[in-house]
Amino acid sequence: MTSRIDKTIARQREKIASGAYYEAHQQLRVIAARYIKQANYDAAAEILAGGAAALLKAGSQQGASASGGDLAIMLVVEVYTKAGWEITGGNDDAEGRARKKRLIELLHEFPPEEPTRKRFIQEMIGWSGRFGPLERGDPELHHAAGSVYAEDHEPYDAEKHLIFGTSESAETLAKLEFEWYTHDEPHTAALYASRAVFPYLLIGNLRSANKAFLIFTSKLSSTNPSLGVQDVSSASSDVRVFPALPLLNFISMLLLTIQRGSSDLYKQLTAHYASHIRDVGIWDDALSQIGEQYFAIKIPRQSNPLLDMMGSMFFGGGQDGAGARMAPQGRGGSKRVEAPPTSMELD
Repeated sequence: MTSRIDKTIARQREKIASGAYYEAHQQLRVIAARYIKQANYDAAAEILAGGAAALLKAGSQQGASASGGDLAIMLVVEVYTKAGWEITGGNDDAEGRARKKRLIELLHEFPPEEPTRKRFIQEMIGWSGRFGPLERGDPELHHAAGSVYAEDHEPYDAEKHLIFGTSESAETLAKLEFEWYTHDEPHTAALYASRAVFPYLLIGNLRSANKAFLIFTSKLSSTNPSLGVQDVSSASSDVRVFPALPLLNFISMLLLTIQRGSSDLYKQLTAHYASHIRDVGIWDDALSQIGEQYFAIKIPRQSNPLLDMMGSMFFGGGQDGAGARMAPQGRGGSKRVEAPPTSMELD
């Protein structure tokens, strides 16, 4: 059977190489549908994946990549989902890893401008959420999707996937936010850093929040020596202080306060930086949710913290649509940083 499938794929690749994209597309659909009807899902998967890859590589000429995208979507919807292929997430799940690898490899074949790519990603994540251990989708698939969007400079789509990605996603997200920040005003650094830190906090991923913040601020320090960054150390922690960027200091102290688990310190911190937080205008909901989640400070309404966060920050971020830049709200130039409250000991 394998040799027969290989011959079928080889014939269709010859047609694709000769420019017969439509003919190859239609024949591949028919052949795959026949295998699906027989419940021979492995054969159908090989046919569809091989044909999709060849058409996607051919580019957008005469609709080749659109045909490839259609076969890739058919692979997920008619094979992966209909067959009920599961991801257990364990080290012994060789089949699950191989199936994810096939999808990730196909994802990388999509030209950035191909419209069917977004649908393919949605179906891929949807399948992994339905048949995997995590309803929100497989972290490796989220990381792959987010990384592709990041490479193509599509920050909003990249953020939504990297937040749910792997341990490597924090670095990718931090670098994306920093690159985005470099196209904005210098004093907006904290706004971009928060786009990585806050969502991680809202899903309970403190480690990735700290990692993203460290990477962002390290890049900021190394590329802007004139900031006059000060390193403050104590017996239990090291803090990097940015004299001209008070909100960046707020995020740093927020992460430290969460590790301490002190609601009193959190209240002092938010009160101390209240005027700066008001200037931002989009952090209130996120900070209220963080207060309730980490410090049991009740808020007088019921909502989904992640949806609130995405609604206020991800989808409504950039005010300059053409440049996809997040503009500061109600802020002038750089403000002098105020010292942390005297009662907030670092150790």
